[in-house]
Amino acid sequence: MLFRQFVDSDLGCASYLIGSEQAGEAIVVDPAFAIEQYVEEAERHSLHIVCAVETHNHADHVAGHGRLALEHGARVSIHPFAEPEFDFDPMVDGDTLRFGEVTVRVLHTPGHRPEHCALLVDERLLLTGDSLFVGDAARPDLAVGAAEGAEGLFHSLRRLEELRDEVEVYPGHVAGSLCGAAMSSDPSSTIGHERRSNAALQITAVDDFVADALSKNAPRPPNMDVIVALNRGPFVQARPALTPADDLQGATVLDVREADESAAGHLPGALNVPLSSGSFPTKAAFVLGEGRVVLHASSAAQAEDAARALHAVGVLELDGFVVDPPGSEARLEPVGLDELERLVAQDAVTVLDVREADERDEGYIAGSRHIPYRLLPAVSDGLSDRTVVTICSTGSRAGIAASVLAARGVDARPVLDGGVEDWQQRGGRTIEFRRCGS
Repeated sequence: MLFRQFVDSDLGCASYLIGSEQAGEAIVVDPAFAIEQYVEEAERHSLHIVCAVETHNHADHVAGHGRLALEHGARVSIHPFAEPEFDFDPMVDGDTLRFGEVTVRVLHTPGHRPEHCALLVDERLLLTGDSLFVGDAARPDLAVGAAEGAEGLFHSLRRLEELRDEVEVYPGHVAGSLCGAAMSSDPSSTIGHERRSNAALQITAVDDFVADALSKNAPRPPNMDVIVALNRGPFVQARPALTPADDLQGATVLDVREADESAAGHLPGALNVPLSSGSFPTKAAFVLGEGRVVLHASSAAQAEDAARALHAVGVLELDGFVVDPPGSEARLEPVGLDELERLVAQDAVTVLDVREADERDEGYIAGSRHIPYRLLPAVSDGLSDRTVVTICSTGSRAGIAASVLAARGVDARPVLDGGVEDWQQRGGRTIEFRRCGS
């Protein structure tokens, strides 16, 4: 049997190719929209992909089952509770999918979503999708009420926990995904290890598990409703290659160059989310509004890479790209920590902390305001009275935030080299915030 794991580090998503060399057939579990990786690996082993199996209807990325069906004739298997609008092969609890010598047993594991299923391959490899992660469990609040989802997830985890210690666990997500808070970056584990070390499996009472789930407040994936509709609806085809843009009128310009390059000169009103930054497509989807998007890139190849990543999160209305366009005269003036220290002492700026609430709780600059960068497009009013200095943990989100504010006419300056922890280490005054019960 051929078994390959593929991890998208930007989205924290994992997918799987399982092949029978005896039958010359393969299936892909939870395929990404970029299906080329599976096709190439299958061809390398003289396998034909016959089926795309979805553990559930994904909310954080556009799935590739449609492309596999349209381009390679693959069938699609998913639980009927997903209510797909395409032709599919229903799979329910207890079903066994067989191809060649390989068997895949279906375990219905609702919680993250009502249709969710885990897949037990040859009774030894468990593909858990969005149920049990390495070091964590899935969030239950994306498809149903959080309490209802958490109760279902509790019972699903108990069922998986009953499997043999040596069964290997291969999750649908690793660290970096918005579908869980404390998951590990490790690509796999075992049932025995998770039973001993996973905090979610240490909670033995359903009421306690539900209470714990309700106490967490993670950001919802951007474009969630759009992505769910795309994955449930008619098959999504491959997008055409990106071409140079003829007209920028009325389009949102997304500058995917490095932050310092964009700061030195960009189109007025452009938003800067560097392609090189971690979780690029998720960050971009958080700050982009509806309508046409034109990419400002340093090369055609960079624009195409950015487009591919954006397609994966449902940003499909891309209307070309520009390289070195005329009129790139708008600038941002980054702030170093030395200068920030002087400005704060003079009370000359508003410091805006653009991290998430749990990060800020660990310590924040005294007197700073707090708005996570992903919320700025909706709540940036009231920040235009004086210069705003944006800061995060490393500079990545601060640059994005400053570009969002500048596009709205705010005099914004980002701290691109360093963050709040560096401020603390230099002896800058910070305040720690402890929430009730923590």
